[in-house]
Amino acid sequence: MGAPRLLLVEDDPALAELLEFRFTAEGYAVTATPDGDEALLFATEQAPDLVVLDWMIEGTSGIEVCRRLRRDKATAHVPIVMLTARGAEDDKIRGLDTGADDYVTKPFSPRELIARVNAIMRRIRPALAGEVLTVGDLSLDATAHKVTRKGQVVSLGPTEFRLLKFFMEHPGRVFSRGQLLDAVWGTDSDIELRTVDVHIRRLRKGIELPGVADPVRTVRSAGYALEAV
Repeated sequence: MGAPRLLLVEDDPALAELLEFRFTAEGYAVTATPDGDEALLFATEQAPDLVVLDWMIEGTSGIEVCRRLRRDKATAHVPIVMLTARGAEDDKIRGLDTGADDYVTKPFSPRELIARVNAIMRRIRPALAGEVLTVGDLSLDATAHKVTRKGQVVSLGPTEFRLLKFFMEHPGRVFSRGQLLDAVWGTDSDIELRTVDVHIRRLRKGIELPGVADPVRTVRSAGYALEAV
């Protein structure tokens, strides 16, 4: 698996250069911009694995960038860490309510920011670190291409495997059929939305065990989520 893609949106040149250097040294593929509009363009062209976003930037504000990223189905699931000189509790709540996953107030230690980003990446996309994904009684080893439930190996087709892997990278989060289609089949796919339902049924059948609850939850009018059972 390639280096995780990090979009850095910071208009302080010295800080941006320092963070780009430090994150690159940590193994991230960094795309940096000081401009909110350009950040949205970059995210549209290729969804990053994580966004580090300053509140006060050129062009579209950081809070609006965060809001738009959350609205776009292609980036709705991407973790966002906001950077700001604003330390008031109301501002932090506003940032988190807008969709940020974490909040770091300036001045801050680059080591602290990197530690927080690494922690989010381990939690949200542990496969990037080469770890086995585990949600409830399900385990998925991406390297060995093996899935087990309650210690029993289960057999899945390649599409169901990718679908389960995506769910396990984002446990508990509800995804629409469109979001699943983009994430698992790709944004250029011309597959119909109802195809997702077919593969969800196959996934459920593949991981079902007698007397054990179904971990794939259907959310009416919203989509699907994977829950720990």
